[in-house]
Amino acid sequence: MKTALIPQVRVEPELRAELESVLKADETLSEFVEDAVRAAVERRRVDLAFHSRVEVAWQAFRDGAAAIPGEQVFEKLQSRLDARREQLRKK
Repeated sequence: MKTALIPQVRVEPELRAELESVLKADETLSEFVEDAVRAAVERRRVDLAFHSRVEVAWQAFRDGAAAIPGEQVFEKLQSRLDARREQLRKK
């Protein structure tokens, strides 16, 4: 399979210098950029999937699906958080 190029991006010299200062010892600028692009694509994919699930849930709610009051949700989350904190405290 042939590889494709990502367009060059012009940046301020300061950003270029900052980028080069954080590269790992054996890491190239191209590897860094590729990793950053892959991570950004994954974040966007996850974000789009999340928004799709939210839209489905919102439509179900509008169509009369049972809803859980916010207070109940927060109480359950607080309970889970408290249980986890207690678990970590015992370690």
